[in-house]
Amino acid sequence: MRTLRVIGIGTGNPEHLTLQAVRALADVDAVFALDKGVEKADLLALRRSICAEHIRKPYRFIAAEDPARDRRPADYGGAVEAWHAARADLLEGLIRDNLGAGEVGAFLVWGDPSLYDSTLRILERLRARGTLPFTCAVVPGITSVQALTAAHQILLNRIGADVAITTGRNLADGVLPADSTVVMLDGDPAFDHLDPELTIYWGAYLGSPDEILLAGRLGTVGPEIRRLRAEARARHGWIMDTYLLRRP
Repeated sequence: MRTLRVIGIGTGNPEHLTLQAVRALADVDAVFALDKGVEKADLLALRRSICAEHIRKPYRFIAAEDPARDRRPADYGGAVEAWHAARADLLEGLIRDNLGAGEVGAFLVWGDPSLYDSTLRILERLRARGTLPFTCAVVPGITSVQALTAAHQILLNRIGADVAITTGRNLADGVLPADSTVVMLDGDPAFDHLDPELTIYWGAYLGSPDEILLAGRLGTVGPEIRRLRAEARARHGWIMDTYLLRRP
């Protein structure tokens, strides 16, 4: 039986690795990664450096090109379903061809495997197919939510108040679902449709040497966040950011 470990690695700081993650990496035989192209080569390089530091035996690093995805589909759910199916097909072949019986494979997941990451969902697909027997273990990691609140030195919630974690797509109507709302995966935050009296805590490249932070009244700092974001994307070729919105 093959063993697969899905290991959360935090948000860009190698020291985000927990002791549990370090132990889980030590005896890995093969690491699987999806290559997202030259623009995001930094993400693959970080995974390689983590492996080199913490795997204590000869291992294989298997990277394959991530299947293409329509970023502006008419049918969002259908596009994601097709993308996940293509990823499942790719990973099934990689695991079968590169991980033998009794060996341990690993996926190094940005942040935590439970939060806006498809790895566990895709492994569920493979398990349901029944064509590739494996056991699975999950190691939690530091999320961008934790990294954001720590960087700004704030609590995630106010006393007795609710919290929501959502995507930019789900804020199209301009209504926050909770007193404190964390927004992830917002490819182009406009802010114009939101209450300018909201307080925003924004961070990009959280935990890394390139970390950028800004906070304040949304109507005041929103344009500056958009400017900083555009400059950072042009400089790095990619951006990964998160923000928290809090009602007045």
